[in-house]
Formats: sequence, structure tokens, C-alpha cells
Amino acid sequence: MSETIFHKIRRGEIPADIVYEDEHLFAFRDIAPQAPVHVLFVPKSDFATLNDVPDEQAIVVGRLATAAARYAQAQGFAEHGYRIVMNCNGDGGQTVFQIHLHLLAGAPLGRFGTPA
Repeated sequence: MSETIFHKIRRGEIPADIVYEDEHLFAFRDIAPQAPVHVLFVPKSDFATLNDVPDEQAIVVGRLATAAARYAQAQGFAEHGYRIVMNCNGDGGQTVFQIHLHLLAGAPLGRFGTPA
């Protein structure tokens, strides 16, 4: 797997507003937010796309989702609602090839999934 901007953020080579970290993952605010709250959750294990996560490592995806849910609860917007999104490959909108989860919240998000 190639080095990504997320690797550099994790090592502190690129500044980021880290809002959560544990032994399995870290999370930071997106620099080009698509909602009032836009946080990226990134595993510390390397998988380029969701397609690359083997069945025996599926817990990685679960940890991302539950960390996002706990963050939403801790920040007080879980009851109002939020969206989590994982993009996979080019047509799915993935631009950084290290799996990650987007947490979006802070306003009504409306519909999504319509081709551009």
C-alpha cells in the first residue's frame, strides 16, 4: 500500500485537528468540511480500500463505526442525527486510498447517492 496523507497526519508531519485517538484508530476534522461537523475516522492498520479488508479483520470497520457513534454521543449531536460514509474506489468517491469513515452532522443532511 502506498503512503497517504493520513500516514503523515498520524506521524505529526502534517498538522490536523485530532479529536480522538486510541490504540486502533484516530480521528480528525476534515479540512474541507461537507457539513458543520465533518470528522474522518482512520484505522491505524493499513487497507487501501474497503475491498482490501479481509474477513478476519472486519472488526476494523466496526471499530470505526462505533468510535464515530461514541464521538457523536460525546459531542451531543447523536440524538439529532448524523451520517457515516465510507467511499470505495474512484466511482465511489474515494480520493485517499487508506480506508476511512466520514462522520457528518450538525445540520439536516438531506438525500445523497445521486450521480453527479
